[in-house]
Amino acid sequence: MNVLIYSGQGTTPESVKHCLETFRLILSPYYSVTSASASTLIEQPWEGKTSLLVIPGGADLPLCRAFNGEPNRKINQFVRHGGKFIGFCSGGYYASHRCEFEVGNPSMEVSGSRELGFFPGICRGCVYRGFSYGSDVGAKAVEMTVNADNLPEYGSTNVLNYYNGGGLFVDAQKYPNTEVLASYTGKVDVEDGPEGTKASVILCTVGKGRVLLTGTHPEFTPDLLHESPEFPTVSRDIRRLRATNTQRLKFLRTCLKRLDLHVNERDTARPSLTPIFLTSVDPSETISLVNRISQNTTHVIDNIIDGGKDKFGLHDSLDRLASFHQKEGYEDPEIAIKEIFPCIHGYPDTKLTPYFNFKHYYEVLNQSYSQLGIEEEFGRMFMYQEVTSSTTTLMDSNIHLMKCLPHGFTIHGTVQVCGRGRSGNYWVNPVGVMAVSTLLKLPLSSANRSPIVFIQYLSSMALVEAVLQYGPGYSEVPLRIKWPNDIYVMPPKFIGQNRNTPIDTDEATYTKVGGVMVNANVIDNQYYLVVGTGFNVSNAAPTTSVNMVIDSMNKYWGDNGISKSLDRIETERLLAKYLSIFNGMFNTFRAQGFAPFLSKYYQMWLHSNQIVHIVSEGNARARIVGITPDWGMLLAKEVDTNDRPTGQMFELQPDGNSFDMFRGLISKKK
Repeated sequence: MNVLIYSGQGTTPESVKHCLETFRLILSPYYSVTSASASTLIEQPWEGKTSLLVIPGGADLPLCRAFNGEPNRKINQFVRHGGKFIGFCSGGYYASHRCEFEVGNPSMEVSGSRELGFFPGICRGCVYRGFSYGSDVGAKAVEMTVNADNLPEYGSTNVLNYYNGGGLFVDAQKYPNTEVLASYTGKVDVEDGPEGTKASVILCTVGKGRVLLTGTHPEFTPDLLHESPEFPTVSRDIRRLRATNTQRLKFLRTCLKRLDLHVNERDTARPSLTPIFLTSVDPSETISLVNRISQNTTHVIDNIIDGGKDKFGLHDSLDRLASFHQKEGYEDPEIAIKEIFPCIHGYPDTKLTPYFNFKHYYEVLNQSYSQLGIEEEFGRMFMYQEVTSSTTTLMDSNIHLMKCLPHGFTIHGTVQVCGRGRSGNYWVNPVGVMAVSTLLKLPLSSANRSPIVFIQYLSSMALVEAVLQYGPGYSEVPLRIKWPNDIYVMPPKFIGQNRNTPIDTDEATYTKVGGVMVNANVIDNQYYLVVGTGFNVSNAAPTTSVNMVIDSMNKYWGDNGISKSLDRIETERLLAKYLSIFNGMFNTFRAQGFAPFLSKYYQMWLHSNQIVHIVSEGNARARIVGITPDWGMLLAKEVDTNDRPTGQMFELQPDGNSFDMFRGLISKKK
């Protein structure tokens, strides 16, 4: 499910950045946290796949201009039907029945009723004088008293938050749908009600949904705040916030739990990027690639090269790692220098890469290519980074670097702190998810015979095949493909129940464990295709992993006296098998197109004869009959209520439609 952070008029880039940073830290991997524009919230059907909508700080009136009328009705219905909503600072004003901001100040006053009215009363501010739009002059660290009755899990009486212009919720305690979670401590500069508690953070029940509104900024990460000699008091308060950041995170986690959100309990910040190790089957190829990159990219300073989006520190050997000092404290992965260390005289010691064994990977890779009898290309040149930004963006967003890389070049990361998915989703993927991206090159002249739309199909098939061919007995692992390229597995609780279709009960009998994203660039009359794949090997969140399924299969066999058992899957072995199988399939595809794979794809997918409703065609009822062998369109034959064909055929693009398999709905992406 998604967590959408609104980014547009009425928000500041700084507030959006803090929201993204904090929510990715606290909510990954259970939710995909991404920003959403006003047009997305107004025009797209986001509600069904969204758990939480967040309005960051900024200004209230522009929010009114963006969302008054039908958009607010849409947000209101989302919450009333069970959705969650958070309004930070100006978002708190906006979601109250009435906003009163700097009343009596002719240059600042904003007051009036508001449409959402999740909090039935008044949000009044500024709580502390000195606020100025676009400035930190009035910013400060404020102490709040936590209501132990409503937040018993927090376990402390106070918390420190960043504040810059927010309000208090007048007489919040008197409204039946409202709980006060925290209150401002000490004197404030606006009036509360006669029995008010100076409420700063409140929780409102609205229909079946819940709403968290704040006057402070519990989402602000102190390490992202900048000290300035111009504002010494603010700088002092930033240091206070850094010293108490653990309490801030615990307070926010506890608030999110009151929204019934699933949070992780990591107290550390997002991990810093680690060194990148560049390897190859043949060390001379590594040397040649380093020289090619150095000669064909711009050197910013010394060994720092400009890859396109990112800057890379290009070292001449692994020996340099001994003198390399990793930056301490917070580091923004989007702008951090990525340090590349070529491995010329052997693979890195396992002490340097505790989550990845290079020797094991290359042994399996060589063995797999030998068994297939094909030339080794995919994964032959290989880059590994334990904590990476995104295996896909390292290539796709760095055009100068990518132009130097050979066909089949592969990047693997154990943890992605800016993992990318389709539709622009970003998340932090944890240990246990195999994240890998491979560069494919295909001449433009091959496009008619081998349309690139099928690359996503091939990748998902290769990954399923890699599991099924992992060793004797693994062909029984219940993996399938959801059109066009998502990989699904039967959850552990259904093992042994002979449920073979995804829609035979009210509960989904398959759950997602992987997916593929392909990004295309055209360079020198060739497609440069970065095929990014994520597959949950061993992490339990957010749903299940293939190893959890294998554990359940072993238990089922043992409980029923069946003498079978499968070892848990290792990332190195699975990765090597996937790359070699994908390489072989790509070679065939390049020569013959997708036709040789059509029957195998149908064996793997979940949709033969499935009845769906096509939203863009007036909710037409149709039966899925296959995909077109030329452009990979989903073929669906319209049928009447008695399942008789009407003669109408629909062809649906894989990248232009969203398929809600379990609801049987296909709708256009916007």
